[in-house]
Amino acid sequence: MKLKSKSNIVFAVVAADAVCFRIINEKLHVLLEKAPKYSPFPGEWALVGGMLHPRETAEEAVNRLLEERAGIKSIYKEQVYTFSKIDRDPRGRVVSIAYLVVASSNPQELKKADLETEWMTVKSIPKLAYDHNEILKNVLEKLKFNIFNTNIAKYLMRKEFTLSELQNVYETVLGKNIDKRNFRKKILSQDILKDLHKVRKEGVMRPAKIYIFK
Repeated sequence: MKLKSKSNIVFAVVAADAVCFRIINEKLHVLLEKAPKYSPFPGEWALVGGMLHPRETAEEAVNRLLEERAGIKSIYKEQVYTFSKIDRDPRGRVVSIAYLVVASSNPQELKKADLETEWMTVKSIPKLAYDHNEILKNVLEKLKFNIFNTNIAKYLMRKEFTLSELQNVYETVLGKNIDKRNFRKKILSQDILKDLHKVRKEGVMRPAKIYIFK
């Protein structure tokens, strides 16, 4: 049987959402923005995101949105999931490509932008616009997976560090304490660190070795 083709096909719109993480004062934060007045959720907190321009990739859109909205140039980004529920956007059919992004942990002032942006701890996230709580939850789980299976930790801390500082980053991301002996044994067995043969004095404890990621 020959199928009739529709002459008025309506396509979905593609958006990109950045789940941008940063460690501030030993707490994991995510960047949020206030949704503009013309959105379906005016004034509500949301992830940094928006529609793709006709001649840009999703990754280029993430770069543009982060720089325009918050003056941020990410040091790590990874396309993670596609969210395509039919009713995820009240305006119509919008498919979102979500990115895991890490911004520098060095103190910096966010530039003035048309939208209000703020770093919030992942433990104090309010009800977000659209399905952004679901997006955040999924990307956070991806970050937790990556912390033990990739070298993503190096983007969340300064270049040179002690094993105690590295463990603190892991615990901050995972939201729980890790056994010190097991952590050090596992990290050193992975052969991803380079001993700089330097030490740093930490309080009353004996000097600690300093490492970098290979």
